[in-house]
Amino acid sequence: MRVTVLVFAGLRQRIGAAQVEIELSEPATVGQLRDRIRATHPQVGAGVAHCRVAVDHEFVGDDEPILAGQEVALIPPVSGGAPIDQVGQRARLRDTALSLAEVIAAVEHRGAGGVATFTGNVREHSRGKVVQWLEYEAYPAMAVAKMDEIAVAVEAEIPGSRVALQHRVGRLEIGETAVVIAASAPHRDEAFRACREVIERLKQDVPIWKKEIDSAGGEWIGQGP
Repeated sequence: MRVTVLVFAGLRQRIGAAQVEIELSEPATVGQLRDRIRATHPQVGAGVAHCRVAVDHEFVGDDEPILAGQEVALIPPVSGGAPIDQVGQRARLRDTALSLAEVIAAVEHRGAGGVATFTGNVREHSRGKVVQWLEYEAYPAMAVAKMDEIAVAVEAEIPGSRVALQHRVGRLEIGETAVVIAASAPHRDEAFRACREVIERLKQDVPIWKKEIDSAGGEWIGQGP
């Protein structure tokens, strides 16, 4: 069985391609896929062990079976060509400027006593270095699906809340906006909590990666502006 595996960010850079073809015997599991990638692409080294695997846009464990025709992606533990503008129920991923007004408008309603927002901008100094610009990369379809999933989950956990968010990909200059979030609720405490929950979960589970470019070169690092 031949499986096409999508790779991103630092893994894509080390492999030199956006996807790899892996031969597996049937039946096969995610754990066997990891072992095969390590054997056929030694340049990725132990990094494969630290990656999460997504099958058809859902994270899975090493015991999960892999079937022919499924979309498999190797998701590095860091953060996220053709124009990108993908829209979900609550989320949007785009390679042009984000709109705080759009996400606020999406959550405002007559019962919203409070609206909290978060804007994440590209900062000039990070980890003791002077940043020149950032590059964000994403697994677009899964990124939008996961952002929608996070928003719906937060709305279910915080009664009366509504959430909307946008994330940008591509090259971002210092001061440009990488992510905007709006959350409304009957009271301000719930609105603040919903907004914080969304950004924290986004950094953990959404396949978007960030590369910092400085005078010494570029490095893929943790997600978030």
